[in-house]
Parts: sequence; structure tokens; C-alpha cells
Amino acid sequence: MKRLFFLCLLLVGIPSNSYGYEPNHQGVRNQNQRGQENQNRLQQTVGKSVCQFACCFYKEISSHENSGNVFFSPLSISTALAMLTLGARSDTLTQILRVLNFNPGEISENEIHEGYRQLIQMVNRKNQGLQLNMGNVLFVLDRLKPQERFLSDLRNFYEGEAHPMNFKKADQAQIKINEYVAGRTNGKIKDLINNLDPLTEILLISYIYFNAEWEKPFDPKYTKKNKFFVDGNKAVEVPMMFGMGMFKHGYDENLSSTVVQMDYKGGASAFFILPDQGKMRKLEKRLSCERMSRWRTLVSKSSVNLHLPKFTLYGTYNLKNMLYKMGIMDVFTDKADLSGITGQPQHRVSQAIHKAVVKVDETGTEAAAATGMEIVPMSVPRTITFNRPFIMVITMDKNILFMGKIVNPLKKD
Repeated sequence: MKRLFFLCLLLVGIPSNSYGYEPNHQGVRNQNQRGQENQNRLQQTVGKSVCQFACCFYKEISSHENSGNVFFSPLSISTALAMLTLGARSDTLTQILRVLNFNPGEISENEIHEGYRQLIQMVNRKNQGLQLNMGNVLFVLDRLKPQERFLSDLRNFYEGEAHPMNFKKADQAQIKINEYVAGRTNGKIKDLINNLDPLTEILLISYIYFNAEWEKPFDPKYTKKNKFFVDGNKAVEVPMMFGMGMFKHGYDENLSSTVVQMDYKGGASAFFILPDQGKMRKLEKRLSCERMSRWRTLVSKSSVNLHLPKFTLYGTYNLKNMLYKMGIMDVFTDKADLSGITGQPQHRVSQAIHKAVVKVDETGTEAAAATGMEIVPMSVPRTITFNRPFIMVITMDKNILFMGKIVNPLKKD
């Protein structure tokens, strides 16, 4: 019987307390010192592939979630898949690289991992007013000895941690793993793993959390109940925030959509994309990295009355079927070759889970509110009201961190 291999991905919107094995930061610092230009090239190449993966993955999800909210981290998912390629071989490796939008003829595997290393460093750097951190952990059957090369690459490229685990006692292992995740997420995610299979040998978790304040917060006293039209006829009452002043916005004619950019402290930005009535399908069909890269030059500051709903979303996805349809097939079957992990091609991914959380409120997340006066031009402000389904993209340094669609702000799951 094929031994089982679990791949789990976790995105949370709260701080993490690290414990367990310490990542090899010295190894990271000593990893292939390159010129700044080459470093930028690799990070940009990987960033573009993450964006392309985001668009493909979003379209795959939205084709199944026609009536529901969508929220996920393409960076978290693609990072976990890239980590998996450290141990993947033959067709298993080829399929994963293809879905991650890498052409082996244009970029080497080492350069791919180096690009992800730089992205992780960018995400993990300290920013005032913004908490953003990625982490990776490997739970390994205590009698299984992964290849030193695999563990070394896991540490040096992905700052990965490794922990021995007795999966044979599945109930106890499940409790320990869920306690670890709960500790890392300040109790936000308590039951990441359910019905853990005692035949599991390796469990890979990739997580990312985001907690930030708006550069321009909303004043809570102006938040009022208002209608949000889930579809053409059905409306729900939602807490609608109100902001008046200078906002970055523009109109994307190619997507028939209004784009509003709101900046967080620390360098991240949220783009809210509101399609014209009845144009959501057009927006989703034409959504591309090229279109998204143009939003920064498309938007400009002017006087706006902005109405935006408060919402908290929890996205939970079993990725197996979606990734299979996207082209990652062998890794979930008996054809899997993950011999780079243990030296023997005896492991397959039996399940892939992604959990995502996002909270949008007056302050951005859970920080204290701050209000201030703003001088605005003497002109009639434009009113932009997000009172029907819209798309949200959170970026940092032009890299897509999170992506989603808000169909009903009241629905959390």
C-alpha cells in the first residue's frame, strides 16, 4: 500500500508565536550571494508565476463556487507546491512546475527556489504597522529519516522547520498538530486536521498571516446598516463603512469595472474591483496579470465618498480536485514520485487543504482606530458604493498575497 502524504496549507490573519525547531537563518544568509539585479530578476520571475497561478486558481475555484465567497492565498499554495518539488522527480515534478507556470528551459530549479527564498524574506521583513509572516513546517513520522539534502534545502530556501511525529497514534498526533497550529494562530484555527490517517508519514503545512492597519482608516461612527445585493434581486443588510476624502480610484474599461486602491501601513495595498451591473463574469473571464499590473497606473487620487462593507471571510478548500484539474495529477496517485524526500518513491499526497481568513473593518484589521482631518479640493466628490459582489486582491511589492470574491459579506464560510 502506498504510504500517505498530506499537504496542508493554512492562511490566517493573526500573529504567530514560533517554537520547535529553529530555521537555519545562517544558511539562508549564506545561500548563494548574488548581485542585486539577479536577485530582483528571480524574485520578479517567481512573483509573476504566483500571479499567473493566482488567476488560473481563481478561475478554477469560481467555476465551482458560483454562489459563494472566495478567498485564498496563491502565495501560500504555490510556496507549498514549490517546497514539494524539492522532493519530486520525473513526471510528478514536471506537472507541478507546469501548473506553477515555470518553464524549465528558462529557469532552473535552483533559481526557482532562490526566487521563493527572496519572496519569503520580503514577506517576513519587519514593517511598522503591518504584521505579515510566512512559515513552513514538516511533521515527519518519527521512524522515517528524510534525506539530508531535502531537509537542508527546506531550511535554506523556505526557512522550513521539521518535527518528528508518531502518526501511528493518530488521535494523539492530531491533537498535537492542531495544538501546534492553534498556538501559531493565537487560537484562531483550532481544528486544521480532522480524521488523521494513521498511515500518514509526512505532513507539510504552509501558513501565512496578515494583520495591518489602513493608511486612511474609516471612522466607526459613520458605519451604518445598508443593503448589499447578493444577486439582482436578493439583498442583505450589512454594516457599510463610509469614508470621505481623497482615494485612489479609476475605471478599467477592458474589465467594465471600477478599481479602488486602499493602502495599508507598511507597504501593502488592497484593490477592490467593482464590476458594472451584470459584468462579474466578464471581469472574471478577462482577469489577468497584465490587467492587474496596470491598476497602479490606472488609479489616481480624487475626492470620493466611499461605501465599503465590513466582512470576515473563512475560505476552506480541499485542493486535490482543483489541482488535479489544473494538471497536477500524479502526485495524488500511485504514479507519484517523491523519492527526493526519503530516497524511495513510496509516497503520494493523499490530501491538500488550504484555509484562509480575511477581516476587513474600519481600521484594516484589529488595530486601534485613528481619525484625522484631511484637506480636499472644492469639487463634487464621486460616490463609489460596493453594494454588490466584488473582487479583492491584496498585494505587497507588486506580489499577490491574497485574492478573493465577496458575494455575501454576512457569510463567513
